[in-house]
Amino acid sequence: MVKMETSSTSRDLQELQKKLASLINSIQSNSKVIAFMNSPVGQYLDKHPFVALTLLMFVVVSAIPVGFFLLFVVLMSLAACVGVILVEGVVISVGGLMLLCVLCGLGFVSLAMSGTVSVCYVVFSSLIHYWFSFGSLKHHQILGNKCPKTVQYPNSTRHD
Repeated sequence: MVKMETSSTSRDLQELQKKLASLINSIQSNSKVIAFMNSPVGQYLDKHPFVALTLLMFVVVSAIPVGFFLLFVVLMSLAACVGVILVEGVVISVGGLMLLCVLCGLGFVSLAMSGTVSVCYVVFSSLIHYWFSFGSLKHHQILGNKCPKTVQYPNSTRHD
């Protein structure tokens, strides 16, 4: 039984090795990889495998934090846009309600002031009319008693 498991494991490993070799061949035959390997950076990394391995490990290990950071940036940008829109909407709504309250209060104040001014106008005009009509009656009575009566001449002609 142990012999069967090792033979199936070795077959699986050989099959995996064939798949890996075909993957490496397809990568090495890619035109972009060939162009990169012919560049100065590719030539340097081909001559210094430790640097190439270090660079590869750095890229692989840093992919997850960079991905999380970019996801965070995108989400925060969306949240900021939505937040600005919501905050602006709330501020405009609250400002509109405050303006409506102030305008309603000013409407009531102006109604009360115009009513007060109208009542004052009617009262003062009535008082002034009463005082002047009463004063002119007294004035006429005083003047009527003290003024000499007009003298009327008979139909005679006057000779001056």
